Amino acid sequence: MPDVDPNAAACGEGMFGLDTNPQEAGVILVPVPFDATTSYRPGAARGPEAIRQASHQIDLHDREVGDPWRAGIALLDPRPEIVSHGTIARQLVEELRESPDDDKLARVNQLCAEVNQLVAAEVSQWLREGRLVGTIGGDHATALGSIQAHAGHFGEFGILHIDAHADLRRDFEGFTCSHASIMEAVCRDLPEVTRLVQVGVRDFCEEEARRIQDANGRIVTFFDADMNERLFTGATWAAIVAEIIEVLPQRVYISFDIDGLDPKLCPHTGTPVPGGLSFPRACHLLRAVARSGRHIIGFDLVEVAPGPDGDEWDGNVGARLLYKLIGVALQSMPDAPH
Repeated sequence: MPDVDPNAAACGEGMFGLDTNPQEAGVILVPVPFDATTSYRPGAARGPEAIRQASHQIDLHDREVGDPWRAGIALLDPRPEIVSHGTIARQLVEELRESPDDDKLARVNQLCAEVNQLVAAEVSQWLREGRLVGTIGGDHATALGSIQAHAGHFGEFGILHIDAHADLRRDFEGFTCSHASIMEAVCRDLPEVTRLVQVGVRDFCEEEARRIQDANGRIVTFFDADMNERLFTGATWAAIVAEIIEVLPQRVYISFDIDGLDPKLCPHTGTPVPGGLSFPRACHLLRAVARSGRHIIGFDLVEVAPGPDGDEWDGNVGARLLYKLIGVALQSMPDAPH
């Protein structure tokens, strides 16, 4: 157990003020500061650091998830290659939006693919050592390497995808690893993902609507408008959550785009959309997955972007959501006390 006084102010520099040695940690957090293909507002590359800084203000005891810190939580250092690739790719994308260039497009796709390979290798290493692994983006495309690694390690599982967007466009803007195409790539290339369950989607195109309709049940989308209509006419959130959980397989990976929340909670995220989940409703959903007996095998938290002039609100919400994700994942482990 880390040598930490949970009642004192944070004294370490790591996530949640914990300077846990990765070799002694039960939970490994992999930062992916990369947002090359963000199509509206960049900034998510600064998300991991914004979350780390804000996390020092979080009390380590949580009424809903207990004391996740006792498992040992270690935030890895960002890979220099990922930082470098992100700087180069972001500049190339800005140039491409001014003037199309096939060579530049190919270079961006190459850099994105290399980032996914680096993330997949890092996550796979820690999964082999029996750790719970979460990644912190970065844009949503940074989750692909993590999902690939979990597929290679665990075999079949489902994804609980909380997002304002369906992310089912094919190679959006020509980018094979676009943040708007992450779940299309997952469904196309990873048969281990037997079901994609989307919650909070409220911004999608005709192509994505057809893809959901034609998925033969592999993609189940709980649209924000539909859920709200039911809530307005008397349904309870608990009843809707029970329906969400019912279609999830036994093993679940959670992919949480912060813009799945009400944008009051994440105003500087790259592509905010009115509507979305409140923080308590999101937490209720996460806890219900753990209580259902399903095993949360891993997670990512993406698209957190700090505001200008040092505004820490987005990082604060992201850090609190991250602690909940860690907590419910630990609670869901097959050998966890219930």
